This record gives sequence, C-alpha cells and structure tokens, in this order.
Amino acid sequence: MNNKTSYVCKYTPIELLQAFGGVCENLNSMPEGFELADQIAHPNICGFGKALLEAVMGGKVKELVLVNCCDTIRSVYDVLEASGKLDFLYIIDMLHCSDACSRERTAVQLKGLARAYGAYKGKAFDEAKFRAAFIPPKRLHEPYLTVLGARMGTELFEMVQKSMPLPVENNSCVNNRSVGTLQPPEGADFHELMDWYAGELLHQVPCMRMMDNTGRKQLYHDPNLKGIIYHTVKFCDFYSFEYADIKHHSNLPLLKIESDYTVQSSGQLLTRLEAFAESIDPAQFEGKEKKMGKGYVAGIDSGSTSTDVVILNKKKEIITGIILPTGAGAAIGAERALEEALKAAKLEREDIDALVTTGYGRTAIEDGDRSITEITCHARGAHYLDPEVRTVVDIGGQDSKVIRLDENGAVVNFVMNDKCAAGTGRFLEMMARTMEMSLDKMSVTGLQYDEDITISSMCTVFAESEVVSLIAQNKKTDDIVHGLNKAVASKTASLAKRVGGEEKYMMTGGVSKNQGLVKTLEEKLGTKLFISDKAQLCGALGAALFAADMVVE
Repeated sequence: MNNKTSYVCKYTPIELLQAFGGVCENLNSMPEGFELADQIAHPNICGFGKALLEAVMGGKVKELVLVNCCDTIRSVYDVLEASGKLDFLYIIDMLHCSDACSRERTAVQLKGLARAYGAYKGKAFDEAKFRAAFIPPKRLHEPYLTVLGARMGTELFEMVQKSMPLPVENNSCVNNRSVGTLQPPEGADFHELMDWYAGELLHQVPCMRMMDNTGRKQLYHDPNLKGIIYHTVKFCDFYSFEYADIKHHSNLPLLKIESDYTVQSSGQLLTRLEAFAESIDPAQFEGKEKKMGKGYVAGIDSGSTSTDVVILNKKKEIITGIILPTGAGAAIGAERALEEALKAAKLEREDIDALVTTGYGRTAIEDGDRSITEITCHARGAHYLDPEVRTVVDIGGQDSKVIRLDENGAVVNFVMNDKCAAGTGRFLEMMARTMEMSLDKMSVTGLQYDEDITISSMCTVFAESEVVSLIAQNKKTDDIVHGLNKAVASKTASLAKRVGGEEKYMMTGGVSKNQGLVKTLEEKLGTKLFISDKAQLCGALGAALFAADMVVE
C-alpha cells in the first residue's frame, strides 16, 4: 500500500507536511483510461481530474492534500470525500493574489492543515524537519527546451525528453515550484513561521490562476532557452490565453500540444514532438555517412492507407515511384512496396546505398538506415518538386497537416489534426461508403451543385448520420458531396490560418486527386493549389532525398 501523501499543486505546503513526518509525492501519472472515474464523475471535467479520481478509486492513493485551484479540483474533492476511499483528505483554499490579506488568510489555512495532519499522523510539528525540507530549486544553465502550460503527465514528459535534441525542463503547472530559495527565519515561533511560509508559497512564480501572473514571463525570457513546448489539457481553459501571448511576443520555436491525460493520448503526439525536434536541430540528419555503391537510394512512406516508395539515382532523379495499399502490417506492406519498386527499377536490394523511412509506420520498418517524420519529409519533397512553395497542405488517411516552409525547404511551422478522422481521407472514404460510391466517383461529384448544403458536424459518426438524413430528404448527390467537401475544406483552411500559410501553396497526398475538394479548398484559401503529378509520393520522395544526403563518394 502507498503510504505517501500525494499532492497535485505547487502551492501545496509540502514542507509543512514533511515537518509532521509526511513523505510527499507529486501525483502526476497518466492512466490507460478513465473506466473508474467515468462511473462517478461528470464527463466534462478535465483529463487530469479524471486521472486523479482513477488513481484514488484504483487504490493507488491513501493520503491526499488538494489546493482549491479550479472547479475541477473542487468537484474531485467533493466526489472523493463522499467515496470514503482515502485515509486522509484535505483541501486548502489558496487565494488568487499575494497581498497582506491573502497572506494572513493563507497562514490560517496552514495552521488548520497542521492541526488536522498532525492529529492524523499522531506527531507534533518538528521545526528541524521543517527547515531541512527547504531545498533550493535547480535550474538548467545550458541550452535547453522548456515545457510550459498545464501540468504534463510523467509518461508524456518522459516521451518529450527522449524525443528532443536538447535537455528539457518541465516548467508546467506543479513542476515550476520555486519555494526553497530562502530559508525560514531564525528564532521565529510557529505562528511567525506560518506567516513567513504563507508569503513564500504565494510569491512563487505565479500560475495562471493568480490575478497577477506577469511574473511567469521569466519562464521563457532566458538566453539559454531554445524552444517551448506548450501543453494544455482537454477541458482546461486556464492556459489558452498564455499560449496566445507567447505566440505573439516570442520568436522562439513553439509547439502546442494537448492531451486528455491518458497514456493513449500521449502516444498520438509523438509525430508532432519528433517533427518539432527535427526543426530545432537539422544537424541531426548529418553524420552516419554511407559509402556510395551504385548510387541508388530509397525512401519509404508508410501511411495508414498506402505505402509509397521512391528510388533516386546519384543525380537525385526519380527512377521509380510505387504506391500500394498498406494492408494489415506496416513492415510487411513496406517490404512488399520496396520489392515492387526494385522490380520496376530493375534493381536488387543490395543496389540501394541508403534507405530512409517516414510515415506512421516508420518505426516498425527495421530495414531502414534512418527514420524521419512525415512532416520534415513532406517539406523536403515539396521543395524538390517546386522550390517556390511555402505552404504544404497534406490531407492524409489518418491526419491532416499544414506545413510552412522557408526558402530552403526547412520546416518553419506546422499544425496537425490527428485526434480523430475529422477532415481526413478516412472521413471522405467513410462518407463515400455511406453514399455507395467510389472515391474516384466522389472526387468529381459536387463540382457543380444547386443547393449550398452545410454539414454541421465534422465527427465522422455524426456526419454520417447527417448524410443519411439528407439522402432521406431526397437532397441531390452533388449538393451533399459539395457539403462534405466544404466541411473538409473549412477544417483544412483553419489549419492553414493557424500555421500562417502564405503563397505558394502545394497540396500533397492522395486526396489531392479529389477535384471537388481541391476546388472548394482553393475557394476557402483564396488561392490556387499547385498539385504535382508526384503529389502522393511527396513524403517518400523527401525520405529518399534525406537518404541521398547520407551517401558519400
């Protein structure tokens, strides 16, 4: 059984708890799901609140001290108090400012906690332990990246650390605790210590719940800071405003990610994290040179729908390009596609000097020399096809992405929609199935329409219901398909706006063959989309170009 006292907020007086013999633990792990929490909580509380309930209801926590920092924590406290699952449960009403009145009120709160926790532990306040608990916070003094925003789960932060080319400091929520810089005053009695301690807690680097949070700027105004990963939790609004401010007032590389506080959601963010890492440190693509043999290189783009292969010669000319369905396994699909590409080029596997993999299945392909995200590979491939392109739109089978490039084809910024099938090729595929038509037929349907129908939901399940309803109302097929195209185009155009899209635009991927969608998207963007005859091979092409960089004569 866990005999530690868990806490969830940096304003928690953990030094006071340690003075009574408590062993404190930051409760920050991400569960697989919310099976237990969903049975007792409102569905719209934030993921962290559910994770907290999941841990307690699963018997992982027996002592818990909360700070009343938001409605979710208050709700969680009420649920846990009624459950009777905890041996010790306490909530502190920490105020939202640090003036003299707040300090006095906080000191009262601290004394109340001391009485309750001391009685629970059966111990008296130990001043020596209290003083020893104040440890100065450590800060990085070398080039580093930082995580800001709402709390980030331990599992997700470990993934961030493994993905990044520089050390990462976790300055999100509870993790930027700054108590400990000063030591308690000598000769003070308990009441004086609590008054001083209240001031120390309230004068930390403020969180976004505080009325005056301007002091947070010190978290990202550091000459050693080289980039920011901004994390938010679904249904938590506290940190949305800060992200917008940083975006407009900082020139540092910035990536925004959101999780629902489950391990599953963190896994979906890996591509974004790796692409961000690649944009920060392009030098990681250097090294690992391979001796040139016959001068052929290959790139494999293992996507959710298709697996694409491009083979280049020593002049970086495309020798062959193959597109095959991925099938049930990424590795098997990649092997089959490479075999077909080699056969078409009349080459053997040993003729390939270097092989780079990309796409969602890239890590499952063991035959590659290097793995690079599809974000970076699409940028490289698009620049090869047209060096004037500055914005790439790729609507894939599993996600949609918009990438902004510089004049050298490097990624300046990107956004992705990969939380569900909304606005992706899979969405169009399922709608075509609902309307009993092929994707080829759907791609030319809706070019001419009479009624400007709006599909109100981008959720695939709800949109399907809308389409069935429209069919039942005898709406014209062209009108319905146009409504679907407009829905996807609107979603994609909003991504382009978020990324700061600029001329010249290129569309890549298999969905670029959908004439109706392309036309509607051009209307939404107010510009023409350049579509190469190699559009669907763009990711594999970029991977092959990176493979060519590895080969030296």
